[in-house]
Amino acid sequence: MIDIRDISTFADFFVICSGTSDRMLQALSDSVLEEIKRKFDMRGRVEGLSEDGWLLTDFGEVILHIFSPERRGFYRLEDLWSEGKVLLHLR
Repeated sequence: MIDIRDISTFADFFVICSGTSDRMLQALSDSVLEEIKRKFDMRGRVEGLSEDGWLLTDFGEVILHIFSPERRGFYRLEDLWSEGKVLLHLR
């Protein structure tokens, strides 16, 4: 999770993760949408397709990016937003 509050006007946090297949990308997206709806009664807006290797879900202040390993390496959001503060990094 990257805190981008000090460098962005459109969101406060990015959550960036990867999945190893189209099915995994879709399952991760679906699971997050269900849990956020259940726990916080919030709906996210999904952009992209799992087949394209990048799903973005906008929850307003938090934006979730789910990448295939290839797309994550290509776009390198962690590098593009390196001025943000990394709050949590799991490998």
